[in-house]
Amino acid sequence: MKKLINSAETVVTDALRGLSAAHPGLRVDPDGRTVSRSGGPTPGKVGLVSGGGSGHEPLHAGFVGYGMLDAACPGEIFTSPVPGQMVTATAAADGGAGVLYVVKNYTGDVLNFELAADLCAEEGVEIASVLVDDDVAVRDSLHTAGRRGTGATVFVEKIAGAAAEGGASLAEVTRVAEEVNARSRSFGVALSACTTPASGRPTFELGETEIELGIGIHGEPGRSRSTMRDARELAAIALDAVDEDMPLSGDALVMVNGMGATPLIELYVVFAEVAEQLAGRGVRVARSLVGDYVTSLDMRGFSVTVCLLDEDLTRLWDAPVETPALRWGR
Repeated sequence: MKKLINSAETVVTDALRGLSAAHPGLRVDPDGRTVSRSGGPTPGKVGLVSGGGSGHEPLHAGFVGYGMLDAACPGEIFTSPVPGQMVTATAAADGGAGVLYVVKNYTGDVLNFELAADLCAEEGVEIASVLVDDDVAVRDSLHTAGRRGTGATVFVEKIAGAAAEGGASLAEVTRVAEEVNARSRSFGVALSACTTPASGRPTFELGETEIELGIGIHGEPGRSRSTMRDARELAAIALDAVDEDMPLSGDALVMVNGMGATPLIELYVVFAEVAEQLAGRGVRVARSLVGDYVTSLDMRGFSVTVCLLDEDLTRLWDAPVETPALRWGR
């Protein structure tokens, strides 16, 4: 195993130390495993908190900042953060107008955020939650009941974050977050497995010409194993799966996301095919992202996430944002 780490035991702490050094606009506690805005909570603004296992960077800590999250709590690699981290993150986000938890649909995340919500409610903090479950590849998996939460998490955090920044109430921010999730679907493809620092081995085995269709972001199995296809065919497989679950039409926000080890040139090849095929289905790519946003360590592959936009969601997507991983308009 060749990784740029000091030890498997300290990789998350060391990465958080680096995040702190690189982004002084964040308040990072490497030992307590929380990341928040350096200025503290904004009085009267709904706070947004998210979190999950590390290894998916820039999710979630890379999206802390103006227009998105107020705080995030990273767990160990592919392991949910604990309720204590979530309580601390909530305190860092609570400006008195309530706090929304953005929770990916993985069993550990769901249970721990529920426990944290109960603890915070006992302290008088109003908590709401939205469950992100956009992955159409499987209905249930080893880690979830229902669909997995993947790329739409970025869309939910950005659009709900803009609503909160604009002064919307907790009920309205929650409604917007739920609408984004309902309008979003994702499908992923793996060309190789990832290797966790602790194990030093790939999470699964693929033959020289094999790929996994519908992969999860922790290396969970997808719909099927297949032989390698060209980008045009892989884009079609992903879009067919999305369209089957959520018929595609109108304007769309589209993300072609790298899984951590896919060259950007290849992601643009995939995006070209996705955009052309969506046009053929009568869908206009109104907004887009291409790059690494929800990764799986050093996995090679990609995911496609499509969100069907309306005028209000487009306005909120375009609103200013300033985070380590996403920024425009300021």
